[in-house]
Amino acid sequence: MHASCGLCPHHCRLSEGQTGFCRARRNVGGRIVPINYGKLTSLALDPIEKKPLARFHPGSFILSLGSFGCNLRCPFCQNHEISQAEEGFPAREMTPEELVHLALELAHDEMGNLGIAFTYNEPLISYEFVLDTAKRLHDVGLCAVLVTNGMVEEAPLKELLPFMDAMNIDLKAFHEGFYRWIQGDFSAVRRTIALAAASCHVEVTTLVVPGRNDSAEDMEAEASWLASLDPEIPLHISRYFPRWQMDAPATDIGRIRELCRVAERHLRYVYSGNC
Repeated sequence: MHASCGLCPHHCRLSEGQTGFCRARRNVGGRIVPINYGKLTSLALDPIEKKPLARFHPGSFILSLGSFGCNLRCPFCQNHEISQAEEGFPAREMTPEELVHLALELAHDEMGNLGIAFTYNEPLISYEFVLDTAKRLHDVGLCAVLVTNGMVEEAPLKELLPFMDAMNIDLKAFHEGFYRWIQGDFSAVRRTIALAAASCHVEVTTLVVPGRNDSAEDMEAEASWLASLDPEIPLHISRYFPRWQMDAPATDIGRIRELCRVAERHLRYVYSGNC
């Protein structure tokens, strides 16, 4: 029995027992289920600025968790050990209730805790887990934060947004060619940013890869488009370093500064990252 996954633009059509492109969603009895539900490969109390979120409760900490899998194939992935992992990768299992209880305990500690950030790999491929946990976080007055590549369809995103307090969304580049290279969907990511920016606090990150998305023209177009949504959307322009399948030299710091100046012509808050 075949089943189609409607969560992201890949629309994987899967036979019984088959796992999708993301490595984390499977056809089980004609239903698409997240096989990484509640399976955590990373769990840490991080500064909120590490997400990165520069203008959402700065100076605070947030319990941050990740699982395995991703619905993109960025050859420069900085977390490829978990984003490209499959079922069987070492993981700690926790329910949404257990996580919210831990988040509450940490909120009362000296360092404090805002809530939970879903991050590290691509959290939206464990959509049901994120939604279940975010609802419980709101019930107890804690924040839900999503760090995502934005590769999600409109209907599931709209169901999730009422329970999201902040998002950092990767805008990998501002042209179709880059998204074809990483097997993504440029228009879907732009739609995610537009819908999220109308619903919660949003910041955007662009990792600058030399020769791929580092032109001033592309940054001009990107910053202008973001400003058309809201000129106060913070943009993080980050430096690439050799990772996973890419050994090209790191992005020149001067190039990052130049692109920041381009973006600042349109946006109020522009930050350099990894410099």
